Amino acid sequence: MDVNEPNFDKIYNFEDHLVSFAGECIFFVRKLEKSYELDYYKNQLIRSSGSSSLNYGETQGTITSKDFIFKVSLSIKELKESRNSLKIIDYIKAGDSKERKWLLTEVEELIAIASKMIINNK
Repeated sequence: MDVNEPNFDKIYNFEDHLVSFAGECIFFVRKLEKSYELDYYKNQLIRSSGSSSLNYGETQGTITSKDFIFKVSLSIKELKESRNSLKIIDYIKAGDSKERKWLLTEVEELIAIASKMIINNK
């Protein structure tokens, strides 16, 4: 697989995990062909994966549990957008199959972790 394959088993910091995911999305889209249709989803994937990390980074300054939950919810929203872009890219079979499946698995895990954070902070 051409993915950088960071060892997420050793990334216990959720923010670092999000940063790695956003970076891997960038590496993935750099290898995709250039077309009008695909460029739309490539750009969206870069924006949403990066935004999930940036929104989570803002949780570092939250004071209340409510504010923390709101920021994590924004991260989940962006991760779901990333998942949807990846699903479309997967549907049209653009790029390496193993990389697409790997990124789809990662985004599902990140959504599950972030969702658990919300449950634990209620």
